[in-house]
Amino acid sequence: MIAKGWRAALIAAPQALALGGCATTDAAPIGNAMLMPVRTQQGLLQGAPGKIAGVTAFKGIPFAAAPVGDLRWKPAQAPVAWDGVRDGTQYGDVCVQTPAPTRFPPNAATDTANFTGMSEDCLTLNIWTPAKAAGENLPVMVWLYGGAYNEGGGNAPFSEGDNLAAKGVILVTLNYRVGALGFMSHPELTAENGGASGNQALSDAIQAFRWLKANVASFGGDPSRITLFGESAGAAMNAGLVGAAGARGTFERAIAQSGAWMGLGIGLMPTREAMEQRTLDAAQKEFGTASIAALRALPASDIHAKLRGQGMIVDGKIITEDLSKTFAEGRQNKVDVISGSNSDEGSFTRGFGPPTTLESWNGGAAQRWGDHVALGQAAYPATTDAETAAVASKPFSDALAWHMRLFADKQAWIGENSWHYFFTHEPPYDEGRADLGAGHTAEIPYAFDNLAAPRTYPAGSSVTLMAGNPREEAFADQVSQYWVNFARTGNPNGPGLPYWPTMAELAANESMLLDADGSGKGSWLTPAQIALYRAIYASRVAAPLGIAQP
Repeated sequence: MIAKGWRAALIAAPQALALGGCATTDAAPIGNAMLMPVRTQQGLLQGAPGKIAGVTAFKGIPFAAAPVGDLRWKPAQAPVAWDGVRDGTQYGDVCVQTPAPTRFPPNAATDTANFTGMSEDCLTLNIWTPAKAAGENLPVMVWLYGGAYNEGGGNAPFSEGDNLAAKGVILVTLNYRVGALGFMSHPELTAENGGASGNQALSDAIQAFRWLKANVASFGGDPSRITLFGESAGAAMNAGLVGAAGARGTFERAIAQSGAWMGLGIGLMPTREAMEQRTLDAAQKEFGTASIAALRALPASDIHAKLRGQGMIVDGKIITEDLSKTFAEGRQNKVDVISGSNSDEGSFTRGFGPPTTLESWNGGAAQRWGDHVALGQAAYPATTDAETAAVASKPFSDALAWHMRLFADKQAWIGENSWHYFFTHEPPYDEGRADLGAGHTAEIPYAFDNLAAPRTYPAGSSVTLMAGNPREEAFADQVSQYWVNFARTGNPNGPGLPYWPTMAELAANESMLLDADGSGKGSWLTPAQIALYRAIYASRVAAPLGIAQP
């Protein structure tokens, strides 16, 4: 924290740092960090030293107006200016969501020492910068959290940005609205918003990118090199924004970790019209009214508890059509992409319900694969209960893997830098805890080079066995450096790293394997599995949309 004398002097004499019309900075280096106030378009902001020497953290910065009252469910609006020097040393409130004990296991946003409160007035972002002053033009990385569109926050300890910032980037986390407050369509909202409603959270992200375009230079960042990265729902939003007409020009690169525009599988995107009817039915049932005025008068906690968020949809303005059609026809935004997934994404499902037997596996084949049962059986042959148990979670993992490869292929097809990975490294797990292998979220500690932070659900690898472990730390340095290099140049390769091949250098069943024991090009899905997911996409997506099979 900053000494009290500095804080008092800064707040008492804001006149010495008069506001201007553009985003510049009065920041000057003190020691090896940016500790004088930074001038944004809304006002002066005071940060504090980060956890690593030379890194300064600015927290709780409003990038949009509070979405309260008549602004509930509105697209994100421009932020309000403030007077004097704003304290940027504490996280802002996270958006309304479910904390423990109702939510189990604990929520990484609400059940942590970083939690300062929860409210609708939550549209803030946090910046970690290694810059000493403005004008350093460092690449900018912006994290969009996962959480099934229903939870999460930029304050989660695992996403703190000190370690990535120390590698030479501006690291940004932000809060976006979740649940029914962030993803809700309604006919009255559609009328209010010129024919669109439903992706309020995407509008939050877009507004944050616009704020960064206008202000990040003040923190030493390059507004022409903004890279999104995110996992699960955050990755799906990344891919959605890559395809979204309403996000054009707001960022330059994206890293999608285990999620893309079809979600975590293969299927059509929901439409606004269908979601509007669902909202009307649910609101009438829960509250006895479906009027937007009445719903805006209710406590936010009631809305979150009783109405289900719809997730990312074709809303009519930000996303104007099913993005499978957009990508198939090459009309997505021209941004560089890294996309990929983990080899055991579905491992967390193994404990749900009774064990899968050969009988139940075969009995569910038609429901699982529809008209493609023969292809499914060829892709996942099983003749015993033991073989069945070994493959039962693989279709979840592999459908997602196929989807992520499609994303990378489509960006390469339009001439952008595009890279695909398959994370196969199995981190250590504490004794007595389920070993989920390279499960969903397992790559996050490595991407942030943050092995000492608490994990996020579900792949709860061991902090004790990983932090300080030379093998694990070296691998975290490798993965995070790939991410930083990509943010810097659009190419993950760099000195001292195993070579990451371009898409043109990968066969259909090959990917860049990320593994502590030897990253490099290797086998990905089998030809039989690729054939299965191509067929599923053809029947469930391509045919209904009238688009070509990739």
